[in-house]
Amino acid sequence: MRTRLSVGNGQPFLAVILLLLVVVSAALASPRTPSANLSTLSTPTPQSDARAVAIAGQVMEKMGGQEAWDNTRYISWSFFGRRTHYWDKWTGSHRIESDGLVVLLNANTREGRAWQDGREISDPTALAETLERAYGMWINDTYWMFMPYKLLDPGVELAYVGEQQMADGRSSEVLQLTFESVGLTPQNRYLVFVASDTGLIEQWSYFRDASDTEPGFTAPWESWQRFGNIMLATGHGRDADSEIAVFSELPASVFESPDPVQR
Repeated sequence: MRTRLSVGNGQPFLAVILLLLVVVSAALASPRTPSANLSTLSTPTPQSDARAVAIAGQVMEKMGGQEAWDNTRYISWSFFGRRTHYWDKWTGSHRIESDGLVVLLNANTREGRAWQDGREISDPTALAETLERAYGMWINDTYWMFMPYKLLDPGVELAYVGEQQMADGRSSEVLQLTFESVGLTPQNRYLVFVASDTGLIEQWSYFRDASDTEPGFTAPWESWQRFGNIMLATGHGRDADSEIAVFSELPASVFESPDPVQR
């Protein structure tokens, strides 16, 4: 069974976002929780501001709560029409499809297999390069879809910035995310805007380096919809269908075979 809803968004897309490399946590996965890299609600980093941590907890509750997130196992989505993902949060198994490429990768072990235009990539060097590239896609695309569930990840330092208006004129409380030696790009910095009227993150700004005074981009995080027992934003700054779906079960072949998935 699955819950599915597709929503487009007409906001302008900023090309710089495609260069985004984002932070992924380093905790170990347990058999019945989300994979290590998107496990949330941990002990806040000691440097985190108490008010910011409290707001992050309120955001989690607005999205359905920690238990609902942990109990959501299978999710699929499209990254701006460029890549399609299927993810088993409990095991880390992940399927990526992009331009004739199919990669079956375990995001926890970073091991897997890959096919290009139906032919398996068997050369060890080529396979290693493909899996590394696919892992980068996984990091980027999962953070883009699930960032609000990662505010309290290990190594994330939260600070309360204050109240600001968003681009659409609504008021928000702004949190700053910096990182303590975690992920692929710990030098990054983000501002996330928690809308006062909805209690959800509805805008974010990305800084390539924490010392930068101007963001690389500021983009919406909007059109929130319910999928199963959790909330996800379906609009991220481009008129594209995210094709989000939450499944209670998926056949093992989705993560074991390159054959097309019957949705």
